[in-house]
Formats: sequence, C-alpha cells, structure tokens
Amino acid sequence: MKKIVFLSVLLYTFCSQNLFGWGREGHDAVAYIAECNLNKKAKKIIESYLDGHSIVYYSSWMDDYRHTPEYKHTTVWHMASVDESLHYTDAVKAPEGDAVCELENAIKKLENYKALDDSTVAVNLKYIIHLVGDMHCPAHVRFPDTKIWYNVKLNGKKYAYHSLWDTQIITQCHKWHYMEWQHQLDRCSKKEKQSIMAGTPRDWFSQTATDCRYIYSIAPENSELGRDFLNENITLAEQQILKAGYRLAKVLNDLFG
Repeated sequence: MKKIVFLSVLLYTFCSQNLFGWGREGHDAVAYIAECNLNKKAKKIIESYLDGHSIVYYSSWMDDYRHTPEYKHTTVWHMASVDESLHYTDAVKAPEGDAVCELENAIKKLENYKALDDSTVAVNLKYIIHLVGDMHCPAHVRFPDTKIWYNVKLNGKKYAYHSLWDTQIITQCHKWHYMEWQHQLDRCSKKEKQSIMAGTPRDWFSQTATDCRYIYSIAPENSELGRDFLNENITLAEQQILKAGYRLAKVLNDLFG
C-alpha cells in the first residue's frame, strides 16, 4: 500500500511540475506586453477588479494557486489538444477542461462582467491573463500520436523536454527583466499588430500547433542538446511570447475597452 501511495504521489508531482506553461519570466513578459497595449479605459477597469494591481501581478496566479484545494481542478487547464489537421475542435476538447475551452468560458462570462460580482470577475480575469500565455507555449500543444513527455540533456544536465520550452530557453538565452522583454520585442507596426490579433482563440491555438509542431522532431527522447539548440529556437519562443502579449491585449480591450 505504501508503495502504491508513493508512486501515486510521484506521478502527480511529475505531471504537476510539467504542466507549467511559461515560467514566471515568460508569463510576466506576456502580461507586460499586453499591459502596454491596453487602452486607458480597459486598464482602469481591469485594475479596479484586481485590487489596484496590474495584470502582471497575476500573470502566474494560476500556477501558484492550482495546488490549493479550491483550485486543484484547474491543474489540467494549462494545455490543449489538436486533431490531425492541427485544429482545436469540440472533438478534442478535454471533458475536464483545457487551456482553450476554459479561456473561451472565461471570455464568455466576462462579456457580461457588469452583472457579475467582483470576485467572479477577478478570478476569470486571472484565468484569461494566464491561459492566453499558456496556449502560446510551444510545449503546451498535445499532438495526435506524438510523445511529448520525455527527458533530454541540455549542456549535460537532464531536463524534461517540456521544461526546456517553459523556462530554460528563455532564461538561458536572455537575462531580461519582463520590462526588457517588452522593450526588445514590442516593436510591431499598428498593421502588424492587427494582423497578429486577428482571429479567435481557436485560430491562435491552431497557429501555435502549426508553428510549433517541429519541436519534437528536432529533439527526440534522450537527445544531447547544447548552445546550438538554444540559439536556433529562441526566436520561436520570442515570437510566441509577443503574439500572446498582443492577443491578451486584444481580448481584454474587447471585454473592457
């Protein structure tokens, strides 16, 4: 019995640790890029529901609170699946919830935010702030018939491949504060921003799946990776963080602006 309990705890710990999206740096960067693209009305209303805090303050809230009894059910909300054509559809929607359907649910609720109590608005805002980031993380797409949970070595150190995309690529390539991410990346023209913001969350997730499908072919299980891997893939991580920031701004401006 003790062995079964130990194995269950070990499995839960492994899954929980590997379900994180961007690390805190990545989520802060996404939220700050979005904050810098909010209109004044939306920013004011949003912060009134967040006790005066900016959206950056709550960028990793879902990761911090999913370990509590009240929000344990959200643990599985940080990823989503696509079908053979790399689209998110109702056929692949997880019954217990996933990043895309829970983002859609939160958006739907906040379309009528004035009729909701403040705590309901606040928690759904926190879901949106985090889930838009997660759905753009390259390792947060489940592909059909593709193994995504395995280990590799980076510079001789063993990592879950998932964690390389969540944290290691962005922290080992750049030593930036989240404000520096915005300063370095948020340089698109108005037309370019509008192009990135176009579409729906399902469209965005399909694009993430298309752009990030290759990551499993370049680093199979037990691969020995080094600086070349980081150099060749940091651009994808940067692009995904920037897209997430702009799209988060669009969702929030549409709801509150």
